[in-house]
Amino acid sequence: MPDFVDQVVLHIKAGDGGHGCASVHREKFKPLGGPDGGNGGRGGDVILEVDANTATLLDYHRRPHRKADNGKQGQGSNRDGANGADVVLPVPDGTVVRDATTGEVLVDMIGAGTRYVIAEGGHGGLGNAALASTKRKAPGFALLGEAGDELDVMLEMKSVADVALVGFPSAGKSSLIAALSAARPKIADYPFTTLIPNLGVVTAGDTVFTVADVPGLIPGASEGKGLGHEFLRHVERCNTLVHVIDCATMEPDRDPISDYEAIETELRAYGKLEDRPRLAVLNKADVPDARELADIVRPMLEERGLRVFTISAATHEGLKELTYAMGEMVAAARKAAPVVEPTRLVIRPKQLGDTGFTVRRVDDNTFQVTGAKPERWIRQTDFTNDEAVGYLADRLERLGVEEELTKAGAKAGAEVIIGSMESGYVFDWQPTLNAEAVHQGPRGTDNRLG
Repeated sequence: MPDFVDQVVLHIKAGDGGHGCASVHREKFKPLGGPDGGNGGRGGDVILEVDANTATLLDYHRRPHRKADNGKQGQGSNRDGANGADVVLPVPDGTVVRDATTGEVLVDMIGAGTRYVIAEGGHGGLGNAALASTKRKAPGFALLGEAGDELDVMLEMKSVADVALVGFPSAGKSSLIAALSAARPKIADYPFTTLIPNLGVVTAGDTVFTVADVPGLIPGASEGKGLGHEFLRHVERCNTLVHVIDCATMEPDRDPISDYEAIETELRAYGKLEDRPRLAVLNKADVPDARELADIVRPMLEERGLRVFTISAATHEGLKELTYAMGEMVAAARKAAPVVEPTRLVIRPKQLGDTGFTVRRVDDNTFQVTGAKPERWIRQTDFTNDEAVGYLADRLERLGVEEELTKAGAKAGAEVIIGSMESGYVFDWQPTLNAEAVHQGPRGTDNRLG
């Protein structure tokens, strides 16, 4: 089982709303006390929240299915059902949430305490006490609770750090971050020692910043080779890049300049990093041959516009100068960054004359009705109860669905689909748009929705 996960698909289900209750008050000497059915409780939401103490998505790798509680059903004596409990899922700072099907970015979770409702719980159904009116004084039905949202999302963690240490495996990045901070990453003399990004906190005068030790990159990493492609995303949020170059490598086909060019090629191929300021670190100066090589390549790197520091992570030589140089770059980047303003809620009123639904002709005598209200009402209706079906017909008529069907050319017996073509409710429509057609039958009968 891995101990670090930075990308995972999460299967989320919000709680369903509780059904309303159809009840009539009964008391001695009061046989018809009136409707007293309570409303169903609302289903719980699934909420993502940035938690400063969460550093991995491992828990969701182990348990990818998360569900909020359902709302409870209403009861007699006007007792409403309890709301379902919300489920709050902690995520690391810098987590990007995408739709697992389309890849669309839903939200970028930055800043401790940031919350986002990823799945809303279903509304509870109204009980018959809430449905009573002068026309329908004792409803013999209640509305059903709505299903909560259900979706698959991809959580992608991007480390939130100021400085990214990039370079070949065994270039000394882990040793450098251990020397600069209190971080204690695993260190060994073989490639790919670092399998997860390590974070360290560094202080340079009045500037405190975080440094990310990004796992080693190799040529072709941006195309999926090696381990680096898994962690290039962690570089995106860093405002400063530090090339850690191994001047003591014994591999015959490598040298500091070719290493630098190879890493730059991968960073450019990945994109999104062209504007990041850079500096170069020539590491392992405690080795005599490495120091001589560093003196040779230093002017070559400076010609490319880089500030160059010769250091030894083992003996701490040159670390103070490097720390303050990184602090200056971080402070400059923070000063140049735009001020983050609080998110404003934009309220967009409905356009004048907007009915909230649309009617579309599918073929000669088949029509589709789509819209939030009619589709929601379908989900709330108990089609085993004729009176509930009649109540639905009244609601659709008041909304203007019948009038729009008539305008669209629907005739008696037309097949009408409310909702999607695959899973919507289908009925044979009987028009009632005239004075004689007003429903006058006994309670529990209605021929408008066949």
